[in-house]
Amino acid sequence: MVVEDNDLNRKLFCDVLKANGFEVEPVSDGNVVLEIARAKAPDLIIMDIQLGGVSGVDLIEAAKRDRHLAAIPVLAVTAFAAKGDEERIRAAGAEGYLSKPVSIGPFMSAVNALI
Repeated sequence: MVVEDNDLNRKLFCDVLKANGFEVEPVSDGNVVLEIARAKAPDLIIMDIQLGGVSGVDLIEAAKRDRHLAAIPVLAVTAFAAKGDEERIRAAGAEGYLSKPVSIGPFMSAVNALI
């Protein structure tokens, strides 16, 4: 599942994943992430941290508190990588972390490590 409100980034992540044999559920609206995750039970959630109207960190924390979603690994991706952000995001429950711009090699390595 790719949670990204930027159309170009979402398309890029989805295209790369599909090219590597993965089925992808794109989600652009952070307000429906948990509902879709419960319905689809993805193997991995790739979570943008800066979503319009909702924090990706808050969504990660909510997913990790949800008994249906807690075991799903989360790869956090953010363009705003300030000092301490990775620690804060990992403390929220993300198992992986990448800062944008994301290169395809490290992206796929992170995905494969979490699945």
